[in-house]
Amino acid sequence: MQGGHSQRCLSQDHILEVEDLCVSYERQKSRLFEKEDSMQVLHGVSFYIRKGEVLGLVGESGCGKSTLSRTILGLQPRYEGSVRCAAVRPQMVFQDPASSLNPAKRVGWILEEPLRLNTGLSAEERRQKVLSMLERVGLEEKIADRFPRQLSGGQRQRVCIAESLMLEPSLLIADEPVSALDVTVQAQIIALLSRLQKEMGLAVLFISHDMRVVYQLSQRVMIMKEGRIVESGDADEVYFHPRHPYTKELLEAAGIEWEEEKAETDEETDGTAEGKGTDERRQADASEILP
Repeated sequence: MQGGHSQRCLSQDHILEVEDLCVSYERQKSRLFEKEDSMQVLHGVSFYIRKGEVLGLVGESGCGKSTLSRTILGLQPRYEGSVRCAAVRPQMVFQDPASSLNPAKRVGWILEEPLRLNTGLSAEERRQKVLSMLERVGLEEKIADRFPRQLSGGQRQRVCIAESLMLEPSLLIADEPVSALDVTVQAQIIALLSRLQKEMGLAVLFISHDMRVVYQLSQRVMIMKEGRIVESGDADEVYFHPRHPYTKELLEAAGIEWEEEKAETDEETDGTAEGKGTDERRQADASEILP
């Protein structure tokens, strides 16, 4: 069965709604008369993203995270369930900037391409938008005249982020955007994404296998195991009061301590309780669990 994207029936404050999403891939036959078989990758995945919200998705390699992102973007046409998206042109930042940039083109040409294909801007207007975006992501104007191979890994990822934002999307999918970078550059790119998300009011699906990285950016978090969402909720709640054994395994592997049980006098962690869910609380928590 082939699913379909639509913008109908979205809740007022939601930019994306995924309901009961199932994706299967056909297995390649190893023998001539072998019966055709399929492997299910996603099993009844349901979630939503609010406008201007960062939703983190955590899971080990091969659990279905990338399949989910490709389905949302329309790159996986065959699926069951529904994907309702209010974003006109959702964009994606990929894991490996070296392989996602055209090595034969200069950075300026790469950044202008979305504008050439989707707008009626003149060459001079496109050039000015490119230079403005380069500045916005922390790169000098001269970068526009260089080839991707002449840039560092961090610079290439900044170019990828700039390219994804050229059409000012309202939804961005970041699929392991810092895993190919060293720790120092990771911190810089995370800070850049956080700043741009706030400045542009972006909704972001931030995908990673790294619990520490996800906590720095996300207001809510989903935990995926073998193609299923096994736990989801406010980031503080998931990290400090996990319920599912797999979530606890991931936290333990990341060296993050949690409370086994909530005291009965604790207030519900819904982001509005006093002292809970605020930027100050999250910064304090991050300083404790992050390096």
